[in-house]
Amino acid sequence: MTNRYIIFHKPYGVLSQFTQETPNHSTLKDYIDVPDVYPVGRLDWDSEGLLLLTNDGKLQHRLSDPRFGHQRTYWVQVERIPDVDAITKLQRGVEIQDYRTRPAQVRLLPEDPPVCDRNPPIRFRKNVPTAWLEMTLTEGKNRQVRRMTAAVGFPTLRLIRVSIAHLNLDGLPLGQWRDLSASELKLLHNLPNKYAVSETKRSKFS
Repeated sequence: MTNRYIIFHKPYGVLSQFTQETPNHSTLKDYIDVPDVYPVGRLDWDSEGLLLLTNDGKLQHRLSDPRFGHQRTYWVQVERIPDVDAITKLQRGVEIQDYRTRPAQVRLLPEDPPVCDRNPPIRFRKNVPTAWLEMTLTEGKNRQVRRMTAAVGFPTLRLIRVSIAHLNLDGLPLGQWRDLSASELKLLHNLPNKYAVSETKRSKFS
């Protein structure tokens, strides 16, 4: 069987699976006609953006390993405008339930990013401004981004994953998918295991 590697621009309201468990949401089957590919990680039904799928079990296992630590970048629309203190807390790590998040790259975007309209649109509240954050994480706990922004007092209204490591949407239309290029695939297979490297260095000098 030939391995396939594709990226998909997932719309809001689509489950990151091919089987339908509830009639209220679409699934990947409604958009992707490639047999036997499965998501690497997931996006919640109410999140949008880049989803990587493959039938390469070895690569899927490697990228799903929490020790791997590859970067995932999100554009996050939040309620109100985060201050410096909130952004610093997100950068350093916050407590969500019984877990402290790893340090993250977080910045307030100076203007709205170039995103397509969401269907349905978010619920705006009169006299309550919104802002966009760019957040780059190296982990993917359940609903982590939403829980992080809520922990510092700025609830997430819209969440879009724009890149996974070197892969990005790069103009891919909403609801469409494409195969990875040869160069993208080569870089994907050669991504380092950052946390394994860190542990090796730590043991060598301890």
